[in-house]
Amino acid sequence: MNQASFSSLLSAAITVFIALIFVRAAWHKLAEFTEFTGFVADYKVLPETLVTPVSAAIVGAELLVVLLQLLPGGQVFGLLLALTLFGAYAAVMAINIIRGRTSIECGCGGAVQPLSWTLVGRNGVLIAVTLLAVFLAPYSLDAAGAATAISAGFAIWVGFLLSEQILANASLARLTR
Repeated sequence: MNQASFSSLLSAAITVFIALIFVRAAWHKLAEFTEFTGFVADYKVLPETLVTPVSAAIVGAELLVVLLQLLPGGQVFGLLLALTLFGAYAAVMAINIIRGRTSIECGCGGAVQPLSWTLVGRNGVLIAVTLLAVFLAPYSLDAAGAATAISAGFAIWVGFLLSEQILANASLARLTR
């Protein structure tokens, strides 16, 4: 495998991984939209009248990330939107941690996690990984390469889910001490 093929495969795998993160996040937010609006309100960075429309816009943006990953030529735009969302989420978490408001539920989707610098760091890693995919894109893969990228992206996502659960368990252990 030459460097161009590896770069294409890596970029596509990261793209699949990012799309899966946002599918899961949007699904969680849509399934429990009222709960999600409560999480957004808890951050106390918006006037109460904007909480529901901004919450809906967040879900829409997350779904747009996924849609753009599926459209030919849309991947880079989807990755740039993902970068924006990861950065905004990290900034809002950091603001609240600095304010001393760490008992807020992240609202990220999945396992319950109160705010922590670990979550801000996780978003920093997601930003770095997404930037890598942006700089490696565009890519062209044959059927075998696409299957490999999908499998690799899925495997990375499963590893991400496991790390999320470990972080949630560690947070729970800290809270029960």
